[in-house]
Amino acid sequence: MIPQVPLRSARSLRLTSIRNPIPRVRAMHIQSIPMWVGSSNNYAYLVTDEPSKDAVIIDPANPSEVAPVLKDAVDSGRVNLTAVINTHHHWDHAGGNDEILSQFKSLQLPVIGGKDCKSVTQTPKHEESFKIGHKISVKALHTPCHTQDSICWLMEDGEERVVFTGDTLFIGGCGRFFEGTPAEMHTALNKTLAALPNDTKVYPGHEYTKQNVKFLTTVLQTEPVKNLQKFAENNQQTQGKFTIGDEKDPAVQKATGKTDPVDVMGKLREMKNNM
Repeated sequence: MIPQVPLRSARSLRLTSIRNPIPRVRAMHIQSIPMWVGSSNNYAYLVTDEPSKDAVIIDPANPSEVAPVLKDAVDSGRVNLTAVINTHHHWDHAGGNDEILSQFKSLQLPVIGGKDCKSVTQTPKHEESFKIGHKISVKALHTPCHTQDSICWLMEDGEERVVFTGDTLFIGGCGRFFEGTPAEMHTALNKTLAALPNDTKVYPGHEYTKQNVKFLTTVLQTEPVKNLQKFAENNQQTQGKFTIGDEKDPAVQKATGKTDPVDVMGKLREMKNNM
């Protein structure tokens, strides 16, 4: 944990010529595809490099909801689908891989993700990079804890940076330690993700913000928490609306009565689990 500004989630966020203005061409386009709304509230994400139209689909777990969106985008020529990317192996993230591969068999899509993901063909090393199309650079950030094969994906197009965090980091929360320890989640959140620029937008694997806020308000009544609560109450979707910088808060340690950052992480997870 960063001693001065620990991640809030551990507690469970151009010049142009005036005379001849140059319109900004967006390089990275992100389309959120909600799945199982009202139950697990998952997200798949279609990320497109607009100059080349090359695109990837992240965590297309429910093909009945994702495939029609992909088919429309591919058939219309809006995207060139090039890969499936997974954040981790759980069925509600990687369980739709085989069906997507079957429906888009002619594209011969690779599956890029952790070693235990369904039908995975490529597992980049920690901090290994590759590109989507012409403009989007992608970096794999290994964040083992929720699962040992969890990978967060940092994507940048030169003007904007985002991170797809799966079940490692939510808005105002973090994933359960199913396959890991408080020390591993401390490293994932407060070292790996906290090292990203503060303006990095967060795209989690689930819409859990309202549930997370319920817990946050029991341990903290800071202005950022109140603002997050208000936003969650008035917006059904919060992905991409908050940043890594928003997830940092110096008050989080006080809520646990602990001082060691790993102990803080473990205690917060225990408190949330027992809520």
